[in-house]
Amino acid sequence: MNFIVNILSLGIPFSVALLIASLGEMFNQRAGVFNLGCEGVMAMGAFLGMLIPYSIGKGGPTPGIYNVLGLVAAMGVGALFGMLFGFVVVTFRAPQGIAGIGLQMFGVGTAGTLFRHFIGGTQSVPGIGNLPIPGLSKIPLLGPIFFSHNILVYLAFLFVPVAWYILFKTPWGLRVRAVGTNPRAADSIGIQVNRVRYQALAVGGALAGLAGAYLSLCQAKMFSDGIIAGRGFIAVALVYFGHWHPIKIMGGALLFSLAQSLQLAIQGQGINFPYEFAVMLPYVMVIVVLAFSRESQLLGPTSLGQPFNREKRI
Repeated sequence: MNFIVNILSLGIPFSVALLIASLGEMFNQRAGVFNLGCEGVMAMGAFLGMLIPYSIGKGGPTPGIYNVLGLVAAMGVGALFGMLFGFVVVTFRAPQGIAGIGLQMFGVGTAGTLFRHFIGGTQSVPGIGNLPIPGLSKIPLLGPIFFSHNILVYLAFLFVPVAWYILFKTPWGLRVRAVGTNPRAADSIGIQVNRVRYQALAVGGALAGLAGAYLSLCQAKMFSDGIIAGRGFIAVALVYFGHWHPIKIMGGALLFSLAQSLQLAIQGQGINFPYEFAVMLPYVMVIVVLAFSRESQLLGPTSLGQPFNREKRI
């Protein structure tokens, strides 16, 4: 029983970075923009997220407000990178796939360069500690699994219904879905397609930056060049797996993170299981699931990845 509890209690916090980044990517793709640069934005968010508390405390205890400032800075740089990506693919209508790879390389390279310049080597920060919910955290089995995490874990899962409401119940969400489905029809009724896409990219970038800061402030409590470890690309895949729906995306993030925590639990128990296979198990699971998610092609935004040129008439 303890083995299962350990897997579940690790899986939930492991899913948070993927969940936040995937929800941000969902807004991008719902607006018709395919952003492969999520990995680079997360790297910049992870670096800036820990830079502020590290600069203040030099690795020692710091007031919680500096962790908040780190999260805000991460979201700010993420939104800025999203707008930069929009300038390239929305205004200049560059190929979104190639531009996304360029953004990923630029973000990862910039974060690594700044890290070596300002910090120099791997340093830890106190980060954001766990906040057990009084009473609920003492419930046998359920307490350690659901109610003994840091505040960003709770907020990430609370944001799922918020994202659903924004996307499906607000005028802005309707505009986002409209420009991703049929931008020319949206333009004909007065929706400013490019403005909405810029807004969606800013929101998605801010969430990707926050996801990166979660890794450096809550999970690893440090920054290194490989801290993102492909999570940005997995977040893009989870949007397809979740059929562009917040609830399903949450399920995909939990599935991947549980596979990751299973891998760690197997190693921790000393079970005779090939290490290399255990490490690749979560990624193999995502590939297999995506291979059988054929209906994603029918459910996705029909104008995904297609630039909009208002002057071009059919």
